[in-house]
Amino acid sequence: MPISPDLLEILVCPMGKSELLLDGERLICKRCGPVFQIKDGIPIMLIEEAELPAGCKSIQDLPCVKAGDAK
Repeated sequence: MPISPDLLEILVCPMGKSELLLDGERLICKRCGPVFQIKDGIPIMLIEEAELPAGCKSIQDLPCVKAGDAK
């Protein structure tokens, strides 16, 4: 089940509140890079469940956290 364009328009990264890119069955933060899976049409937006980008061993390594932009 695909995500509706209306939902995609309001979803943001839970850390830095940046825009997300839809890539198949996942959403990717355009700024800091964590990957959020979509299961049964529902985006799993928990940062603890996200796949961290290369070079990030923990949530504290995300660029938005290091810059102090994470909420």
